[in-house]
Amino acid sequence: MSQHIADANVRPDADPELQAVADYVHGYHVDSPEALDTARHCLMDSLGCALLALQHPECTRHLGPVVPGTVVPNGARVPGTQFQLDPIQAAFDLGAMVRWLDFNDTWLAAEWGHPSDNLGTILALADHLGRQAAAAGQAAMTAGDVLRYMVKAYEIQGVLALENSFNRVGLDHVVLVKVASAAVAAHMLGGTREQVLDAVSQSWVDGQALRTYRHAPNTGSRKSWAAGDACARAVRLALMVMNGEMGLQSVLTAPRWGFYDVLFNGERFHFQREYGSYVIENILFKIRFPAEFHAQTAVECALQLHPQVKQRIDAIERVELTTQESALRIISKDGPLHNPADRDHCLQYMVAVPLIYGELTAHHYQDEVAADPRIDALREKMRVTEDPRYSSEYHDPDRRSIANAVQVFFADGSCTEKVEIEYPIGHRRRRTEGIPMLERKFRDALHTRFPANRSQRIFDLCKDADRLAATPVHEFMDLFVI
Repeated sequence: MSQHIADANVRPDADPELQAVADYVHGYHVDSPEALDTARHCLMDSLGCALLALQHPECTRHLGPVVPGTVVPNGARVPGTQFQLDPIQAAFDLGAMVRWLDFNDTWLAAEWGHPSDNLGTILALADHLGRQAAAAGQAAMTAGDVLRYMVKAYEIQGVLALENSFNRVGLDHVVLVKVASAAVAAHMLGGTREQVLDAVSQSWVDGQALRTYRHAPNTGSRKSWAAGDACARAVRLALMVMNGEMGLQSVLTAPRWGFYDVLFNGERFHFQREYGSYVIENILFKIRFPAEFHAQTAVECALQLHPQVKQRIDAIERVELTTQESALRIISKDGPLHNPADRDHCLQYMVAVPLIYGELTAHHYQDEVAADPRIDALREKMRVTEDPRYSSEYHDPDRRSIANAVQVFFADGSCTEKVEIEYPIGHRRRRTEGIPMLERKFRDALHTRFPANRSQRIFDLCKDADRLAATPVHEFMDLFVI
């Protein structure tokens, strides 16, 4: 006869991983000028990406109140629209808009992701809380507060990603958006250290998204709103904790039932560094084209080669792509590509288009461009291999390169030079070159939604770091109402 051994019902101290996040959010003072200035550029870039997404009906159909016609008193504004929503739904909308075109900033490590996704939570909640405070005659949150919360959310997501690969166990990186956003949301709501810890614990125990919507054969549009979903859930969990919901002290380490045993193969998280401001200072901007970041330098290589091959596309015998292990594993694809979400995560497609057209924009992922038979014909001629040096320097914390190389060979035996680029235009090592282009990207995005005088007013405010930091966040968001 078997004998059941009951679980020991002894509540342990909170997992140290939870305590570290709570201590950081509750006690760390952001004072790095570089971090705050980079956060300002991240804010500009993310809002620009959100406005560009409004040109796509596939995105806009997801926006607005759950019940049509609902207006929330002191609700959060959704940039570029007339929506005034509760902070949970506003976080979803803004998170989906920022991520929709795969054009917002990126973090690459053992796990990759997009820390600006957290802006859905931070900006929506700050706007709502600011309006409530102003209505009560109290001091409202400022854009400067938003920037400091951005630094912390970026850091939590990015440090957790440095040594821990969630994709290798089939989980999507938006789990880290939910964790980081829940932590800062609880603090924004006035939570104590313990309440921040409780909100973080709730985000880990939540059902986690599978990565299958980012990979063949299920690649689809959910990858564009998954971050918005995580932002909304983070706000919801933080609000529940502030309303008295308890936390789960050993949500990660509990034997058999904890996150590690259930979803992480029994492994504990590993950490390369303590929380500070490292992540936002090293963030990668997507400046020139909307493409999965492991392919950014490959696209730059292809653009350099375009003048040499544009008249000889039919004469190409093969294209050799040299890349890092991560790109080889997640975005190298053969066979049919079924939708835009499939194409913007295909290394070969993202190289073929600029070789043929000399550019890569969101439009090039649409069906009418993908129908060009030259694209798939060129994809079939591509050979993708890993350079171990690229893979090693990708993980090197002092280099953090994202190298690719492209060389084209023709049927007559001739070939182009091998073009190699190690650091994309949005890398920290190319900030001087990249920031003016990022500001131009933001200005162009403003013009897609607002008249010239309003666009200039917003742009001038965002360029003035001191004036922006002092601006009440709800007044800042009012500038984005159409």
